[in-house]
Order: sequence, then structure tokens, then C-alpha cells
Amino acid sequence: MNRLVKTFLIATILGALGTGALTWYAPAVDLHRERSMISVQPNGGNVEEFYINLPRDRVMVGLPNPDAAIPAALEWPGQEMLGDMQAEIFKIRDRNETVVGVGSRIASAAEATGPFIEWSLHLPARGSIYVKMEITPAADGFRNGAVISGTREFADLSGSVREQFIADVEGRTDIQSRILLQTALVGALGDLE
Repeated sequence: MNRLVKTFLIATILGALGTGALTWYAPAVDLHRERSMISVQPNGGNVEEFYINLPRDRVMVGLPNPDAAIPAALEWPGQEMLGDMQAEIFKIRDRNETVVGVGSRIASAAEATGPFIEWSLHLPARGSIYVKMEITPAADGFRNGAVISGTREFADLSGSVREQFIADVEGRTDIQSRILLQTALVGALGDLE
């Protein structure tokens, strides 16, 4: 084998190993994690509240009515494909008004799929939560839902989520309304010794 080819192959292999070692010890992505605002429950679980201030935290709205879409250039598939399904993407804030993630809400009342409301919450450096909500709100104004699955920090947790639309936010002139999401999560039961 030619000396030039050998040198090239050895340099390529050593370069790949060096790059792998460098990314192991100095990761290219180091996500910033905001401090979690968690309240501990007596049963060992935790409660965390997230807020969505409307309209400023709304990133995207996909609706059958093209005049209400955000951004305005969004082309939503026709009625025959998605029926009355709507999808929204929001910034999620903690109780200190710091943006800590994004959430998507998908809702439909179509007969073909059956009515549903689903949330997907993604909190960078923590993980994601997928929640299926009840269709009708309870008497106290909250819509209740169950955590279906989670990733990373939420992978082994189960629990519930409560959603409430607050039409009038007291003392706030910069927002029109607010969505409150309250998670109540508990860990899975371990083996008894």
C-alpha cells in the first residue's frame, strides 16, 4: 500500500477517535436549565405550574379558518383532510414568568377521530410530557387530564395535568388572558424489600 494512502487512513482514524473523545468530554450542546419551581405534595409527588400568557406566548395557530392562522402565511390543510382539528404552539412560562419550554395543544371534535384534546410539553434539559385531556371541564373550571408518557426526567413518572383558561388576569394590562397548566407527578412504585 502506498505510504500516502496509509498516512491518510491513519490520520482519518485518529481524527475520528479524537473527535469522539473531544465530544465525550466537552459536549457541543450544553442546554441551560431553568430552576424548577416545584411544590412537594404530602404523598411524595410534586406539583408544578406553568403559564401561557395570551396572545404574546402564542407561536402558531393552525385552524380550518385561514383568516385566524398565525403566522398569516400558514397554509392549513383543507377541511376534508383534518376536519375541524386545530393545532397551537405556545411558549411555556414558570411562575416567575421565565420561558422554560414550549407546548403544543391539538384539539378536534370530528366524528371520524372522536373528540380529543392533547398537550405535548417540552422542557429543554428536562424532557417532554404527553398528556391526554378530558373533553369537558369540571365544575371548578379545570379540565383534567392524565400523563400518558414522558421522556428523560419524566420517563418514570405518572400523574395528572389540570388546564384552566383564565379570561381576566387581575393586575395585568399586558396580557388578555392566560392558560394555567398544573402538573401533579409521582414516581413509579419501586420494588418492596
